[in-house]
Amino acid sequence: MAEQNNLSAVLYKKGDLRLVDSPIKEPGPGEVQIAVQQVGICGSDVKYWKEGAIGHFVVTKPLLLGHEISGVISRVGEGVTHLKIGDRVAVDPHITCRVCEFCKAGRYNMCPKVYFLATPPDDGALARYFVHAADFTFKLPDNVSFEEGACVEPLSVGLHGCRRAGITLGHKVLVTGAGPIGLCAMLSAKALGASAVCMTDIDASRLEFAKKCGATHTLLVGRDDSEEGVATRVSDILGAMPDRTVECSGAQFAVNLAVHATKPGGQVVIIGHGPTSVSFPVVQTVAKEIEIKGSFRYVNTWPTVIEMLSCGKIDVKPLVTHRYRLEQTLEAFEMAKSGQGVKVMINCGQ
Repeated sequence: MAEQNNLSAVLYKKGDLRLVDSPIKEPGPGEVQIAVQQVGICGSDVKYWKEGAIGHFVVTKPLLLGHEISGVISRVGEGVTHLKIGDRVAVDPHITCRVCEFCKAGRYNMCPKVYFLATPPDDGALARYFVHAADFTFKLPDNVSFEEGACVEPLSVGLHGCRRAGITLGHKVLVTGAGPIGLCAMLSAKALGASAVCMTDIDASRLEFAKKCGATHTLLVGRDDSEEGVATRVSDILGAMPDRTVECSGAQFAVNLAVHATKPGGQVVIIGHGPTSVSFPVVQTVAKEIEIKGSFRYVNTWPTVIEMLSCGKIDVKPLVTHRYRLEQTLEAFEMAKSGQGVKVMINCGQ
């Protein structure tokens, strides 16, 4: 039997990402040890690597990256009864207190004492093995691959945003930004019953990819376009103003566009993180009674997304465009940084 190692991708400081052998932790009560199989690279992983911080989350000590995870249960801690060694699983990166007012209300993404994987100072899971809370670890059906299991995390971001928007049967939806999260929002909106989804972006190749993945309409935004002009074109394309808009780019232009484009009485949900502060077309927001909501991470999405993947309601496989081994982590991060791929996946299995 080959000797086990725990090769791990650790960010020591801005720009200093190393592969090191870390101790293999044993699971405590209520925990499981997971032999990691697939980890998707998130934009936040790349930003911590290149900039050393996202807002007030600053890398001040070595940080294990990675929070889009699937794997196999390799050890089970005391008290864990719903999982066993050998189970294939996907991981919700939260570990919460479970007793605060937000946890008790079912909004654990608001928990003030949350431990969230790969968010300073909390370590992630881009390694051979890691330990996680069993109640935030979910079994995968046999027909859902490890790559799809790792994609449950970005799909959860999209689904939570669409739930916040109240997207349902027959809605026409605008999604601004055709990156990985925008694509996941589009797939979720369609799965929830949206009759049409228009995606906007400044990159024609992204929109071409979005069309292949299922967007019913796409619209390229030009450098000289106005928000009002693009809003009119969105309405023309959809045949009506969108009932809901999900903003996934973080761009000031897209925030303004969302307000101008959405029908009176509609809802705008903002997922995208751009500048710390953006402005809104206040008169339009008030006159049209537009509801604007934030969407932060996700909550109670893993069972739903896993079922959507298993029954074929969502096909996330085309989003995985590049694959690397754990030993090729630096190459994988360079590819993710380049923007050439959509979802870059790292195989951590031995």
